[in-house]
Amino acid sequence: LYYEKPDIVQTWMYHADFFGSIASILIGIKNIFWNIRHSELQKNHSNRKTIYIIKILTKLSWWVPKKIIVNSKRSIKVHKKLGYCSKKFLYIPNGYDLSKLKPTNKKFFSIRKRLKIKKNKYLIGLVGRYNLAKDHFNLLNALYLLKNQKIDFFCVLGGKGINYKNNNLVTIIEKLELKNHIKLMGVQTDIPSFMSELDLHILSSNSESFPNVVAEAMACETPCVVTEVGDAAYIVGKTGWVVPPENPLILAKTIKRALSEIGTNKWKQRCIQARLRI
Repeated sequence: LYYEKPDIVQTWMYHADFFGSIASILIGIKNIFWNIRHSELQKNHSNRKTIYIIKILTKLSWWVPKKIIVNSKRSIKVHKKLGYCSKKFLYIPNGYDLSKLKPTNKKFFSIRKRLKIKKNKYLIGLVGRYNLAKDHFNLLNALYLLKNQKIDFFCVLGGKGINYKNNNLVTIIEKLELKNHIKLMGVQTDIPSFMSELDLHILSSNSESFPNVVAEAMACETPCVVTEVGDAAYIVGKTGWVVPPENPLILAKTIKRALSEIGTNKWKQRCIQARLRI
């Protein structure tokens, strides 16, 4: 900062908001803009140091930043309640290039073919890095319930840390006897192809701001079941299903209800409306 002498400093996330503001103030930069890409803060899942920094930021928000940029409506509500200056929020939702993010020909990227999944088997999935906030265990427990109800499904999980080196995931998959129903596929570089092949995408998180994966799935005409976190419910609108977080029983029931629609005219319209909403 000292050598670059910028006109504006835009900080990204809580730690950067805090340390970036201190550094900027020390060298006389007054045009400081904060970014927040988070909503719910939970004691069991949020780092203590982060919570302490947020408490300091609530005080600093009244005089340090010119604006506080957020990407979700839920984030504004949560941070106002925490004590952030309510007059400084600027809502800029995430945006998408729909000329690239669109349904693709499944023949060019066939998960079913590669994994030898039968055409009449439901293909569901979740894309998200391995993180407590993504709550993969919520989904795995829901899948366990579906398996016991003889629902014929296969689930593909993608994202950073979602592989067979992840002992936590592998252990619970084995414990729930889901090995024949799940494939851990790691980081996905071709999101449109991955999302297009799914029948249904699941967001099982306990905390989000504006979850991109939901919008990405919908843009590819793949309906979503989401937990009511961040702006997930706002994103899906009437095109998908919303369930409470950390409740595998309701998640399982809702996935089952969603899958029962597949193949109907109502489902076809739902897929089209999902993309139109994005």
